[in-house]
Formats: sequence, structure tokens, C-alpha cells
Amino acid sequence: MIRIKAAVPRRLLALGLPTAWGATAITYKLACPLAQSDALGARVVTSAVFFAVGTGLILHVRQALLRELRQIRRVAGVAQRVLLRPLPPRIDGLNIAAAQLSADRGACVGGDLYEVIATEHGVRVVMGDVRGHGIAAVGTAAALLGSFREAVHDEPDLDRVLRRLERALDRHLRERSRDEHPAAEEFATVLLLEIRKDGEVWALNCGHPWPYLVSGTTVELLARADPLPPLGPFPLPHELPPVHAGRVLPGEALVLYTDGVEDARDARGQFFSLRAALVGAAHAQPNAPQLILRTVFRALMRHAGGTPADDIALLILRNDRTHPLGARGTARPATTHPQPTTHL
Repeated sequence: MIRIKAAVPRRLLALGLPTAWGATAITYKLACPLAQSDALGARVVTSAVFFAVGTGLILHVRQALLRELRQIRRVAGVAQRVLLRPLPPRIDGLNIAAAQLSADRGACVGGDLYEVIATEHGVRVVMGDVRGHGIAAVGTAAALLGSFREAVHDEPDLDRVLRRLERALDRHLRERSRDEHPAAEEFATVLLLEIRKDGEVWALNCGHPWPYLVSGTTVELLARADPLPPLGPFPLPHELPPVHAGRVLPGEALVLYTDGVEDARDARGQFFSLRAALVGAAHAQPNAPQLILRTVFRALMRHAGGTPADDIALLILRNDRTHPLGARGTARPATTHPQPTTHL
């Protein structure tokens, strides 16, 4: 209420100054004898008066627009911190770095979403991509994130977390369809990971790219299982067995991303190779997640020649836990799915 009362005088002042300047110019033109004269000197003075008034009006409007823009950016910044709240640098022994970039120049947030939460069931991670980008996708991303942040603590099984997300998305789309327009074509890709104390990784994937595993200078896909359909168009199957994606040993990192990263094109139409960028970043010493993230983002911006055409998000998690198996260099346990490997 105090803010509203404080804003009223500012708005009156914003309207009053242009009105006063306009009234001064009209009064001068109608009442001043100099403005009625056809002499050259009188015309020069009259032109100067109107030029000054016009310049003042333009500057006043410009300042008002700049104030509105700063206010919009502040509000967008608050929305971004609430929706994609900054992740701590470490969660339960995992070193974390994350960044998001909206393709909509008028928005700080878009349709990409991510979150990392430590629970009694392990560290649970979500990476998702809502259809579209910019302000229109923010509401859907918020609905999914809100459901995830609550479900990961309540649900002991990863499949039940995914079903909670499905219900939240369905409810949100029904409300949008009722209040705005039909949303039958809306969908979201979602990747859920559960990283346990021993580094074992379990996953459920609904149409999202599988993350990369960076181990030394080796970059490989975490899994190659066929993903489920995206959330939205089709109901989830009755059985949802999580995929066992192997183990992330100490010093190894997972790189989660949205498809806007690898869909970015250069001037010749060539796609960005995230794997190649990660291979290059893996040679950097030290290869901290923050440095890998910075290296990949710079390479992506150079490749795309500026802001990519789609929203992009990157999330890097490195296992910095002390584990005797990892310290002895024990080989990775075999997974249920073959793993392609890229060696330098």
C-alpha cells in the first residue's frame, strides 16, 4: 500500500511535466506578440522555443522508458531467481555449475528448467525443456519445477516423482486451455536422475537428450536406452522401471543440457557439437565444472554468432566425494546398455 501511494506522485509528475511544457508552448504561440510576428528574428525565436520544448518532451519520454525498462529487468531478475533459483556450488559432495540463456530478448527466463536437490533417497536432478521459449513457456516450467521440488522429498521411487510431474503438467495445461487458448500441442521433455551415495545413477527420460559423462579426457553418453515420449501428448506407461545408467566415480562429471545447445547452427547451417566442446574443455586444468561451463558457453556463442535461436541450459555435476573404489581406479561396473566412447 505504501508503494502504491509513493507511485502516485511519480505518475502525476510524469504526466504533469509534458502537460506543462505543452501548455507553455501553446500559450507562447497564442499570447506572445513575438510569436505572431512574421519577422525573421521572431520566427527564429519561435522555432527555438518549440525546438526546446520538443527536445524536453523527447528526453522526458526517453527517461520514462528507461525507468520502465529497468523496472521490467528487475522484475524479470526476481522471476528468474524464483524459477531457476541459483544452485549452491556443492550439494552432498557434488560440485555444481549451471547456466541458462533465453532466446527471447525480452525475457531473462524461458522454457528450459533444471534443479538439483539432496534427499534421503539420493541427489535428485531434473532437466527439462518446455515447448517454445520466452515468457509463454515460463508458466509451464514453473509448474513442473514446483511439482519436482515437492515430490522429490515425498516420493521414495523415481517413477512416482515422474508421475507427479505428469499430473502437474496436465493440470497446468487444462487451466491454460480454459483461461487462454487450447494447449493440446503443448509438451515438455524431462530427464530425471537419482545419484546415490555410491555414485550409482538411475534415470527416467521422457524425450530428453541423454547427458554426457566426462571421465578424464573421455566423453561418452551416460546411457543409450530409448527415451519415453515427452510429457503431455501421451500418458505415461503403466510400468516405469528406471534405467540403471552405471556409476559416476569421483572426479567424473555429468553434463546435462537442453536440445537448444546441439541445435545451435553457425552461418553455414552446421550444428554445434557439444561433445567436441566437452573434449576440448576436458583438457583444461583444472577441469572444474565452472570452467567447463564457461568454456562450452564461449564456444557455443562463437558458433551461433551471438544468441542462439532456441533457449539453452547447461548443468554440470562432478562427483567430488571420496570413495575407495574411485581412489583405487576400479573399472566402471557394466551397465545394462552399451556405451559409445570417444577417446582422444
